[in-house]
Amino acid sequence: MTDGVSLRAVIDDDLPIFFEQQQDPVARHMAGFTSKDASDRDAFDAHWAKIRIDDTVTAMTIVLDGRVAGNIGSFALGGKPHVTYWIGREHWGKGLATKALSMFLGIITARPLHASAAGDNIASIRVLERCGFAITGSEKAFANARGEEIEEVMLTLE
Repeated sequence: MTDGVSLRAVIDDDLPIFFEQQQDPVARHMAGFTSKDASDRDAFDAHWAKIRIDDTVTAMTIVLDGRVAGNIGSFALGGKPHVTYWIGREHWGKGLATKALSMFLGIITARPLHASAAGDNIASIRVLERCGFAITGSEKAFANARGEEIEEVMLTLE
């Protein structure tokens, strides 16, 4: 089901789709660690403008059969490279995240590479583990999408 997957540079036309995907309350809950106000389009646009001009960030659009399915990126946090991704909920459970992350790991060669996920986001943790990441710890952190502290699992790819 993931044969038609590709990654490409983010273009302006992708942003409304990313914004719409991040409005999904189920997806936001699963992600946990999101922007404070998902409905603030100005903040969303400012965030993506900053991402797209930052030479230390690699952001790509995940395309499935010619349609935007989500995004994936790498950025520095605390001086360490991290990976993040967002898949539109209509594409969950099809192996798309695993395929896209595997492809992205061929582009981003920095190691160790770090990731994190809400502790109860078992699907995302499994995606990361399938791609070689190992759980290295956990801690309590405030999740904007849930309005409370939750367990955040940290993973590393050596």
